[in-house]
Amino acid sequence: MIQNLAARQTGFTSNVFLVAGARTVLVDVGNQFDVVAGARQFVDDVDAVVLTHTHPDHVGNLDAVVNAFDVEVWGYDTGYPGVDTEIEDGQLVQLGDDEYEAIHTPGHKNDHLCLYSPESKVLFAGDLVFANGGFGRTDLPEGNRSQLIDSIQRVLDRVNEDLAELHTGHGPSVTTNPYHDIEIALQAARMGV
Repeated sequence: MIQNLAARQTGFTSNVFLVAGARTVLVDVGNQFDVVAGARQFVDDVDAVVLTHTHPDHVGNLDAVVNAFDVEVWGYDTGYPGVDTEIEDGQLVQLGDDEYEAIHTPGHKNDHLCLYSPESKVLFAGDLVFANGGFGRTDLPEGNRSQLIDSIQRVLDRVNEDLAELHTGHGPSVTTNPYHDIEIALQAARMGV
């Protein structure tokens, strides 16, 4: 089960995906809403937090989640306060019942990761790409358009065309031909470069 706990939130937050199963995980924790109560509507406990990156809208609720569930926080950069365990590029990480490959995808932020499971045909893309060909901002600190383009290309090279679900850091998930949305994002990001 994958559930977006931030689906009906109106404040400044990222999406927060509860991935339930053998290892129940939150992918990002959002900001400015009660994500703990949201998670408890579906599960009694959470085993870990996995961060796509550490922008405030993705980690604002981190202390509340750690305090409520006493969980380890996994991310690319253990130098960021609260990140306990490093996820390396190419490392396999269990989310729910499936293993996901971590793909280091800088360009929006240096510590950005995407998480891809070929078996379940699911990609958690953070703020790299969005529905309908949107792509992450590069005007914030650590943003770099050419790195972002390289990262989108890297994801396209890794992800199979039969991708079934694209879960993004903001906006709706894509469940109809999500590979195409990533292709459009790459084309859009290349424009004006």
